[in-house]
Amino acid sequence: MNIQNKPGNIEQYFFGTFMHTPVPGQLEILEDALLAVDTDGTITSIHTSDSADYSQQLEAARQHPSYTSGSKHTFFIPGLVDLHIHAPQWPQLGKALHLPLEDWLQNCTFPLEAKFADVQFAAVIYNSLVKTLLSNGTTSAVYFATVHEAATRLLADVCLSEGQRAWVGRVAMDNHSQCPDYYRDQSTAQGLADSESSIDYVRTMPGNSSALVKPVITPRFIPACTDEMLSGLGDLAQQYQCHIQTHCSESDWEHQHVIDRLGVTDTSALSDFGLLTRHTVLAHSNFIDHRDMTLIRNIGAGIAHCPLSNQYFAGAVFPLRAALNKGVRVGL
Repeated sequence: MNIQNKPGNIEQYFFGTFMHTPVPGQLEILEDALLAVDTDGTITSIHTSDSADYSQQLEAARQHPSYTSGSKHTFFIPGLVDLHIHAPQWPQLGKALHLPLEDWLQNCTFPLEAKFADVQFAAVIYNSLVKTLLSNGTTSAVYFATVHEAATRLLADVCLSEGQRAWVGRVAMDNHSQCPDYYRDQSTAQGLADSESSIDYVRTMPGNSSALVKPVITPRFIPACTDEMLSGLGDLAQQYQCHIQTHCSESDWEHQHVIDRLGVTDTSALSDFGLLTRHTVLAHSNFIDHRDMTLIRNIGAGIAHCPLSNQYFAGAVFPLRAALNKGVRVGL
């Protein structure tokens, strides 16, 4: 739990048993604890039974109009953070898992994502997704949307309306050799313009002054993007100081494709294009080597570890323990 001891107007009090992991490998359980949250949603204080003013704080909290007490058999945990969600793929959850990644994309995923040109269709899917995630405890999510700017804006609207902390990215993919005619950016220039427009929209949404929802620059993965697109997105990242997300060394096919095309691994290529920063989330990263890990650690980028997807589509296991031992930041 991130606790800020600062003055502020208390919005809510919560009383009960709290569980969290302050450092990897350590579970802390706080029983009969009182937690205070201010109007910005920041945890301002937590009082346990051994605190000097515990009784007074608890009595005052019980008089507050927004006091919540957990029952004897319940407990509070931090909200779950999901670092890699393909929002438009919600309707195909668990389907076509027998296919290799490249076939799954071409035969199943791209046709589905193309349907999000219809904003009404997108609204049904995105409302269902966000509400389901929240009801299951995912309070923060990093989303891939589609190439469609209007549907991407809609996803940001839904996240803000439902109160989910989110990073929402319009997917950039302009490479004619890897992306079907019916589903790709019609030109590099248009794709870059749409990505910039989506950044502006998310940052200026009414009611988003606290940046609960943030934009994230989203090249689908290197095979789907031309060098010009990748360089342009790197320039946008520098200009807007945005978060960045993409797939990195996900499958043996994708990993080798980048080496054959650019002569370096995904990690090095993304760095060369200006897309590897402290605010980059690299999905999967199954085939990264020790040099890649060192570069990711030194820059401070993070990896979204997706073990189930890796099993189905990569036929590989991410070297989690090696990454953690090396000091690489890894989430789920």
